Formats: sequence, C-alpha cells, structure tokens
Amino acid sequence: MNVFFFLFSSIIILSSIAVISSRNPVHSVLFLILAFVNAAGIFVLAGAEFLAMILLIVYVGAVAVLFLFVVMMLNISLEEIKQQVKKYFVSGILVGGILLAELIFSFTNLDIITVRSDETHEAANKLSNTHEIGKVMYTDYFFIFQISGCILLVAMIGAIALTLRKREGVLRQNISNQLDRRKENTLEIVKIRKN
Repeated sequence: MNVFFFLFSSIIILSSIAVISSRNPVHSVLFLILAFVNAAGIFVLAGAEFLAMILLIVYVGAVAVLFLFVVMMLNISLEEIKQQVKKYFVSGILVGGILLAELIFSFTNLDIITVRSDETHEAANKLSNTHEIGKVMYTDYFFIFQISGCILLVAMIGAIALTLRKREGVLRQNISNQLDRRKENTLEIVKIRKN
C-alpha cells in the first residue's frame, strides 16, 4: 500500500513541476491530466472511489474543454495544429506510457489495494461511499449544489458566446425572415401542358 502511495505521489509532484515549467501549453495540459489521474489513484487508496471517478470525469473533462476554448479564443488554425502533431506525439506517448504502466502495476496488485481499503471501509460504515456522499449532497447541501450547477451552466454559455465568430460564406438561419415569409413569395405553381 505504501508503495502505491509513494508511486502516485512522486508522479504527481513531478508532473505538477512539469506543468508550471513547460513552455508549451499542450505539454502543460498533458502533464496536468497525468497529475489528476495519479491523484485519483491516491483517492482509490484512501477508499474514496467515488471522489476518484469524479476527479477523472469532471477535472480531466474540464481541462480538455478548457483547452479547447483556449484554442478557439487564440484563433489557432487547424493547419498549425496539424503541423505540430509530431512535437506533441512524443509527450503524449510519454504520458500515455506512464499511465499504462501504472494501470498494469495496479491491476496486477489489485488484491493488495482492495482488501485493506474495503475492510476499513466496511468496518466504518455499511453504506457505500457513493450513497453517503449522495445523501449528504442532496439533503444538506442541495440548494448550494443546484446554484453551483447554474453558475457552471452560465459560465459555459458565456464561453461559447465569447468564442462564437461570424464567418463569411457560411449559411445561417434568420428566424425572423423565416417566420415572415408568405406562400406567394416562396411557391410558384406551374401548369404542365399535356402533349
């Protein structure tokens, strides 16, 4: 158990240093994702598997979406991204290799991780971790939880509105023109003569 903790924590420290020292934003994002995945591994060791999955789903997904918005706001063309794929390929392979090695190492020693955390978890409480968090979140903190969801929704709509640009040559709908059109202006009845 201590081996896994020191493995995950040392990779978190190294990847967090790489996040702030890397000059390339793509490399920083990859190292940040690596740090989040290893932090999720520490949550699994602590018996908080729900928090580990939330960390992976929410934060890794949010980092990917945030990076997408940054690329959209900086107006980086797709041709430049395609030309720099070779530079990002090496760091992507490095991060992916570390994650694959951790997964293989974790699943080969799965009995060491799960037995101890399950014993302490079941001794503390018979309800699952997810059930306990859901009970607290949707009873005691329901109003705050809903407000935070609304704030995130407004932030997402604002980011989309800021990055939306009108391009020439792109067909767009004009709803007021569609609603104001009449049958006489859009249809033409043609009578075909029979031979």
